[in-house]
Amino acid sequence: MRRVSPFALGATLYMPATRPDLQAVMSGSKLPQLRSLVVCLEDAIAASETALALARLRVALAGLPRPIPEARKPLIFVRPRDAHMAAALMAWPEIASIDGFVIPKLNLASLAGWANALKGADLLLMPTLETSDIYNPTAVAEFGHALRAEFGERILALRIGGNDLLACLGLRRPRVTTLYETPLGYLIPMLAGVLGAQGFALAAPVFEHLALPELLGREVDLDVAHGLVGKTAIHPCQLTPIQDRLKVPVEDLNCARLIAQGARPAVFKHNDAMVEPATHYNWAARTLERAKWHGVKPTDSSLAKAGR
Repeated sequence: MRRVSPFALGATLYMPATRPDLQAVMSGSKLPQLRSLVVCLEDAIAASETALALARLRVALAGLPRPIPEARKPLIFVRPRDAHMAAALMAWPEIASIDGFVIPKLNLASLAGWANALKGADLLLMPTLETSDIYNPTAVAEFGHALRAEFGERILALRIGGNDLLACLGLRRPRVTTLYETPLGYLIPMLAGVLGAQGFALAAPVFEHLALPELLGREVDLDVAHGLVGKTAIHPCQLTPIQDRLKVPVEDLNCARLIAQGARPAVFKHNDAMVEPATHYNWAARTLERAKWHGVKPTDSSLAKAGR
């Protein structure tokens, strides 16, 4: 199986499979800044639209150039409605054009059914954490071990389904705060700790308020601080703002390079902070990988010069 960095996801655009421009987006000819997308056959479409959505997806996949030029192709994932639909999609010859599947509402009870539906394919997987048992740290730890045993390295990242997790509590995202000021302020750090320690990458929930870019920016900063590798987008206008926030500050990049290069004292000072390479090495490796995919934030001085 080919190796893909979870940092390659960036802002992952969710699109209903009923959209007529699927092929243009998947090929990279539309939204060239897009890094990854999920074509949704589940919550984003009504049950009555399922046949239309499947037909449009198949036509779009069949029309993609093979191979799609890597310089233009975003990572393509499909989110089936259920394991039965996933098994049917696996039988399509055209499914070879995608990179993987997003598995909705996966838990221990449904794991075996999904594993059976998706067996035998060299496709990546992104299970979505969006059921009530995800609030239980013990259940999360058990689930993580089961995921690794069943799917191994096929899992690119685990997606945090913020709206469904709030719905478990009868809540909806407020317009005046980030998710970190809701019960997900407990949940996201717990998931980052329990599942991150098991070696999983996690991707952040959607931000659905399109008219609040400053709040989106604050939330992405908190996503990054918790080690999340990307964020779901629901509109193209969110792609660049999210991906700009994923860039690495130049001070962090310089420090990470010093750590990775070795030949330094066991403890040294950099940018008025203590650096201990033995304990900061994993952070340095992640920082360099993030910079590889998203680049570096301009310094305050360079921003000031640009504004003159």
